[in-house]
Amino acid sequence: MIRITELALPLDHPADALRKAIVERLKIKDADLLEFTMFKRSYDARKKNSEIKFVYIIDLKANNEERILARFADDINVRPAPDTNYYPVGQAPANLTERPLVIGFGPCGLFAALTLAQMGFKPIVLERGKDVRRRTKDTWALWRNKVLTPESNVQFGEGGAGLFSDGKLYSQIKDPKFYGRKVMHEFIRAGAPEEIMYVSKPHIGTFRLTGVVATMREEIRALGGEVRFENKVTDFLIEDGRIQGVTLADGEQLRSRYVVLALGHSSRDTFRKIHERGVYVEAKPFAVGFRIEHPQSLIDTARLGKYAGHPDLGAADYKLVYHAKNGRAVYSFCMCPGGTVVAATSEPNRVVTNGMSQYSRNERNANAGIVVGITPEEDFPGGPLAGVELQEKLESLAYELGGSDYCAPGQLVGDFIRKKPSSEFGEVEPSYKPGVLLGDLTPSLPSYVIEAIREALPEFGKQIRGFDRHDAILTGIETRTSSPVRIKRDNDSLQSINTRGLYPAGEGAGYAGGILSAGVDGIKVAEAIAIAMLEDLNN
Repeated sequence: MIRITELALPLDHPADALRKAIVERLKIKDADLLEFTMFKRSYDARKKNSEIKFVYIIDLKANNEERILARFADDINVRPAPDTNYYPVGQAPANLTERPLVIGFGPCGLFAALTLAQMGFKPIVLERGKDVRRRTKDTWALWRNKVLTPESNVQFGEGGAGLFSDGKLYSQIKDPKFYGRKVMHEFIRAGAPEEIMYVSKPHIGTFRLTGVVATMREEIRALGGEVRFENKVTDFLIEDGRIQGVTLADGEQLRSRYVVLALGHSSRDTFRKIHERGVYVEAKPFAVGFRIEHPQSLIDTARLGKYAGHPDLGAADYKLVYHAKNGRAVYSFCMCPGGTVVAATSEPNRVVTNGMSQYSRNERNANAGIVVGITPEEDFPGGPLAGVELQEKLESLAYELGGSDYCAPGQLVGDFIRKKPSSEFGEVEPSYKPGVLLGDLTPSLPSYVIEAIREALPEFGKQIRGFDRHDAILTGIETRTSSPVRIKRDNDSLQSINTRGLYPAGEGAGYAGGILSAGVDGIKVAEAIAIAMLEDLNN
């Protein structure tokens, strides 16, 4: 198989133009091109008023491939295609008696369980929240009626925090074994659109993702695995530095020497419990800030110029970074084109925001986190759980500033820059539900965060015209950008560095950031468990 890179075609090219371009690029006859697939399709809009082209990476089969590759030996854009197939590391024996446990059913736990089930290890999944259907109902109860269910919300339940998000499926992780392709393949098999396999910034969106996750859950069950909802793990059975099992909220104990700890970044009670039980945990950096909203049309025009609104390009996104005078880095986080700002708390009397988009990305506003990186060394010294405690403090304050009823505090960008409280909205209407209470966001975050964001917004306005428009909305606060802890693991075995058989994984453990990287980490941990179980059986 041959791979062609950097194959460019006009934005509005006809369907048959791609085949013709491949034939022309390789200087072969049409009959010699046996088949081809798109590995990736992207576009470059940095010069927004010049012609935008699609740029393809193509994998193909042709007659006389060795001869073609020899002719293009000096061309870096024509090379043998790598093998991107997934190959399991082993298969469980029929007489297997011990079953691995997977704690958490977000993207990491989902792919850990699915991969283990496909290899015959029949995992037991323990999820503190509810299935997607009931979880969605509970989540809407907070957004519409200000009723929070602590174990079933944006953070907890089937699909994890990634379910109520933009459904982004891209990452900057190194992936030499193409685990990310397996993640995409499994999503497509479960009903995701096939385009996620090749578009440069794939996403699914919340409503489509719910059905995909439910289908994958049923495959795990069909392969002999169990998925238990409303089964909260409250304690860990550890003897002589080895995990032996877990205790559930109802007192039931499940024994296993192989446990995947696929916690989300909001499982604060579990962080505290494993720390109490002596599992090594350390504080890690994360970021805090606000959600910012603009009309999506403003972002489209700024990023795509005359191509704004083109159906093949969709809603435009952005990525921004600025280094403030106080030494802080301010950057955009989890940008959601054509989306909404959502209430993302999982704890009573606290407010935290996140962003979400549907597959269509056709809501009126664009939103993104505008956040500032903070570190345990400089900003929250005091132990492994100091970042958790800081998050809790800030979210409780946001709850008070929002009126103590799960509304969020907000401020117009122009007023925030001028240090003036806001009293009424302009043309930009906030999308956050249950609602936004305007005022002054200055007290909501540490002064160094406020100063850095206040300095950054006009600079971002120089990159995206209108970004600092007066009536753009800042909604507070964003604190759960990533886990505030790392449950440290061995680089080779992927087990906790001081608790054998415990496999910290995914975003909550500090080893992923987003759906794709969490899914990839789940696959890696599943493989590590399979190898360990097979080795133990043979010894």
